[in-house]
Amino acid sequence: MDVTSPAHTFDMEIYPGTTQLADSNSTSPELNLSLPLQGTALVNQTGDLSEHQQYVIGLFLSCLYTIFLFPIGFVGNILILVVNISFREKMTIPDLYFINLAAADLILVADSLIEVFNLDEQYYDIAVLCTFMSLFLQINMYSSVFFLTWMSFDRYIALAKAMRSSLFRTKHHARLSCGLIWMASVSATLVPFTAVHLQHTEEVCFCFADVREVQWLEVTLGFIIPFAIIGLCYSLIVRVLVKAHKHRGLRPRRQKALRMIFAVVLVFFICWLPENVFISVHLLQRTQPGAAPCKQSFRHAYPLTGHIVNLAAFSNSCLNPLIYSFLGETFRDKLRLYVEQKTNLPAQHRAWKLILPLTKSQKEGGLLGEAS
Repeated sequence: MDVTSPAHTFDMEIYPGTTQLADSNSTSPELNLSLPLQGTALVNQTGDLSEHQQYVIGLFLSCLYTIFLFPIGFVGNILILVVNISFREKMTIPDLYFINLAAADLILVADSLIEVFNLDEQYYDIAVLCTFMSLFLQINMYSSVFFLTWMSFDRYIALAKAMRSSLFRTKHHARLSCGLIWMASVSATLVPFTAVHLQHTEEVCFCFADVREVQWLEVTLGFIIPFAIIGLCYSLIVRVLVKAHKHRGLRPRRQKALRMIFAVVLVFFICWLPENVFISVHLLQRTQPGAAPCKQSFRHAYPLTGHIVNLAAFSNSCLNPLIYSFLGETFRDKLRLYVEQKTNLPAQHRAWKLILPLTKSQKEGGLLGEAS
């Protein structure tokens, strides 16, 4: 309905933000035509920030992310992949898991270039673009949390079952585990995507990310259940470490390895928690009856909040390389040796000194596997 056209006659119309009725016998059409503007003004007055202020804040946060976090995430994840692949003969089982985690993070960082400047949430009105972004986001989210969950379980097995874990903690089994995790991540995204698209093929503005069943699956399978498993594994790990410390103490190298895993999991939890809380609040609310199909997304009602939680989720993939490089002693050694090789520095004797600790750490289980 075009409210600005003088040819329209209003019988009874209720506008957002007002309960005033438009009388068709009214002699003041100007008053009737101003009702939508009154409703908009009322929304702005009742909200904390105006639409312009929200846009400015969102733009500022997007610029901060693009200037500081995006380069770290993009270059850092590529560096993790390149360095570890260059030293693949010294690659350990935990290194293999972190390579796959870096690949998943790199996908999300690349996808974030589109999302960070989606300040007015208009991209969600384009079904193809919304679907494309949602697919990459969910696949990355599932793969990241599945790899972190499996790494936590792997740590517990390596610590608690040190003698028997060597039977199945091999590189062949690790590669098989990585392949199964990727298959599970893709399946958890594409199966619901295919199912809901078959039911909504006629809707022009449809985006599967707005389907409540898909959102429930994302919160439960992608956040609640994995972190319950991770919490259980770490509680068991703490109990094992306490016993080990009482008997023979804990090696500093193993302490650093476990500290890095804990840091990665903690950063993931902090970054993804706002996104899942945001979705959960939407799921617990009832859908407004009569809402337009293209405007049912919760992000349309709270664009700034939705933008902030998205940036927080993207930040996780940018911070993982920092944790990996600063807390990973073996990776720092590999990186130093890689730089020396590529820059042709005359430091062959130092290179051999670096290779020896790498070989020793490989025997002990590598970056995260000293307990194996």
